[in-house]
Amino acid sequence: MAIKEEAKRAAVVYPVLFTQTHDERDTVLIEIPDLNGLTEGFGMADAIMMARDYIGSACYEKEESELPKASDLNEVLSRENTFDGDGDTIASLVDIDLEAYKRKMNSKSVRKNVTLPCWLNELAEKEHINVSRILQDALMDKLGVAR
Repeated sequence: MAIKEEAKRAAVVYPVLFTQTHDERDTVLIEIPDLNGLTEGFGMADAIMMARDYIGSACYEKEESELPKASDLNEVLSRENTFDGDGDTIASLVDIDLEAYKRKMNSKSVRKNVTLPCWLNELAEKEHINVSRILQDALMDKLGVAR
């Protein structure tokens, strides 16, 4: 239960400006003012994913107390933005679960010894079951976390 509560605290939300350029690639220019961030995506779904990835990487090594305070969405809209004149700009809030992002980025495997009854190991081998994968899935289910 504690891990689920920790993950809730680890979610951050920042205002993001999306400028649709209306070109043949459906390029969306992205500005994240609170993090001095600029990136781009192709189509709105990709742009949101790119914004999340930028926020995650910008906040990756920061403690919660070090994270920049998110600006008010209306305040961000009223400022001049980097991509003024390049297309139609909309503002939205984008969130990311920093704990999930950190887990995804730190996917280094560690070796653990597991003891199984011989008969169970033989059945698993006969059925070509990846015991390591089963253990990972069971632990994630038990802890209430996702990849």
